[in-house]
Amino acid sequence: MQIKCLGIESTAHTFGAGVVIFEGNKFEILSSQRACFFPKKGITPSLATVHHAEKAPKTIKYALTKAGTGMNDIDIIAFSIGPGLAPCLVVGATAAKILALKHKKPLVGVNHCVAHIEIAKDLAGCKSDFVAVFVSGGNSQILSKVDGKYMIFGETQDVAVGNAIDKFARRSDLGFPGGPIVEKLAKKGKYIDLPYSVKGCDFSFAGIETHAERLLKKHSIKDLCFSMQEVMFSAICESAERVLGHLKLKNLVLCGGVARNKTLQEKLRIMTKERGAKLFCVPDEFAGDNGAMIAVAGIKNYLDKINCFSQKDIPKVSVIAKMRIDE
Repeated sequence: MQIKCLGIESTAHTFGAGVVIFEGNKFEILSSQRACFFPKKGITPSLATVHHAEKAPKTIKYALTKAGTGMNDIDIIAFSIGPGLAPCLVVGATAAKILALKHKKPLVGVNHCVAHIEIAKDLAGCKSDFVAVFVSGGNSQILSKVDGKYMIFGETQDVAVGNAIDKFARRSDLGFPGGPIVEKLAKKGKYIDLPYSVKGCDFSFAGIETHAERLLKKHSIKDLCFSMQEVMFSAICESAERVLGHLKLKNLVLCGGVARNKTLQEKLRIMTKERGAKLFCVPDEFAGDNGAMIAVAGIKNYLDKINCFSQKDIPKVSVIAKMRIDE
């Protein structure tokens, strides 16, 4: 069986389109194109929506061209149905619905979080049961599959780690997105005390960020960046280790935009090695939001008959902004 899927991503600051082919039980990414909206003061949904609407046609066209294919060769169209910023989700859903109706293709809705985990697992080569560390601007969760469905074993009790880092960067006039800037500054910093909060397998980042803000006039920005990373990533590492132990698993998959951070990768690599486990990291190119991950997850949903919409049902399809991975 061969399935070629066009995936469309639009949950937040990125409009992405990717083409993936599934054949012989293997996925091959033919293209992945992105147009990102990165204003200096953080994302505004209404402005991001305008950006996505403007960039959507060209991004989709480039993805198809780079893949060496056309809409006639596409078998299914997948899109991010949620979670995410509702106005941004609507842009991607509308584009996908129009293409599906015009070219008479099946439409498949994809959970954005599942897509991050699935592409990371596949590209990193994890072949057996695993615990996933999903860290991004909108999510921070420790998960694993139970009876074929993802279950959350630990998660942030307030803001996501990427959100906390971005907020600190904005308040410090470092720019947006803050993750790469903070990571660079942290390399030359030293540790100062910041709050640390892990309760069971859950963690909290809002208090850490707020406390760091209050220390801006007392400590160097490099020391604060270093300390924030140390405290936040240690909390994630502790939670991930507890879940690995609880489930008696030996594979850990790191995914999401914050997965690019080398300090986080090293902390998890040391922890897994000490436990006799193995760390699988998503390739940097596919850590952030992208259309290819939607296509991969879309093919899997199509085969499993999950969130699949026929031509008559497509006009009634709507996004689910607050969709959870465990629902």
